[in-house]
This record gives sequence, structure tokens and C-alpha cells, in this order.
Amino acid sequence: MDQNYYKRYRMEIELFGRDLSFRPIPQGYQILPWDDSLLEAFALAKYNSFRGEIDSNVFPCLGDLNGCRRLMSDIVHKPGFLAQSAWLAVYSHNGSNQPEYCGTIQGIRDKSGLGAIQNLGVTPEHRDLGLGTCLLFYSLEGFRRAGIRRVFLEVTAQNTGAIRMYHRLGFVTIKTVYKAAEQAFSM
Repeated sequence: MDQNYYKRYRMEIELFGRDLSFRPIPQGYQILPWDDSLLEAFALAKYNSFRGEIDSNVFPCLGDLNGCRRLMSDIVHKPGFLAQSAWLAVYSHNGSNQPEYCGTIQGIRDKSGLGAIQNLGVTPEHRDLGLGTCLLFYSLEGFRRAGIRRVFLEVTAQNTGAIRMYHRLGFVTIKTVYKAAEQAFSM
């Protein structure tokens, strides 16, 4: 095994005094709140959002459906899990009874009392429609309702689209960190 290092940014946003009005949800989509019965749907949305993306190299569990199931279970069983900051984007096909789980976000309150966004992701075919912004604003409002003043996240430096969105919505880069990730040796 070889080890690679990925550059990531820690970004933060101050919630109080900020307009977190919900953004319009694109037609044909719903944003659903966390419910225990949706754990599999959240895992599926997470897997389809991150597989084949840079973050599945940084965090290999994101590129594996069973890994996403374990990760979702771990997140919701953390003492600081905030159900009101966990949301699921669903697309309903015209004429189909089968919903498509196409985006997800979760949040926790960390030990210092800050909000921590976990894995905001939108599946590739549903990007650039405003779903990420919708999910983020729903989650941030959930943090605010829980009395949390400041929220942070980490984003891989190569994920320029996400970084642009976070800056546009008011996040500021606080510091740069490096995440070590083991890579299988190939010849």
C-alpha cells in the first residue's frame, strides 16, 4: 500500500444574522427530513453522489455502498447527531412510482459545540440545478434551530465546484489540512 495526501480546506460560516431563507426546490424534486426508515435511501444517495469522485479516493467508504451504509449508521449513532440538519433530495420521475434518491446532507454537533456538516452530495445527473444549495440551506437552518452559531465543513481542494458554492453562500476558508489516504499499489 502506498499513501497519498489530499489537500482539503476547512470552511466555516457564522449563522446568526445571516439570511437562510429556503431556496426554491426545482420542479419534480422533494427535500425530505431525516427519518430512521430512510437510512438506506440516505446511504444510496451518498453512494451515488460520491462513487467515482475524488472524495471516494480520500474516503474509500464513499465509493462502496456497504461503506456508505456503515457511514450513515455511524453518523446517526453519534451522540451529537442532529436529525434536523439531515436531509434527502428525491426526484420523482413522471409516471414512475420509483423515487430516485439524488442528494443528501447530514450534520452533527461536535464536542466543542460547533456544527459539522457531513458529506453534502448530489448525484452527477442532478447537479447544477440548485439541489446542493437547497440541501445546505435546510441543514444550516436545522443547525440554527438547535442553537448552533457556527458551522464548519471540510472540502477536498480539487472539488472546485463545491468550493465556489460554499464561498458564494458565505463560507470562509479557515485553514488548509491534509488527509492521508492509503492507495492500493498498482503496477
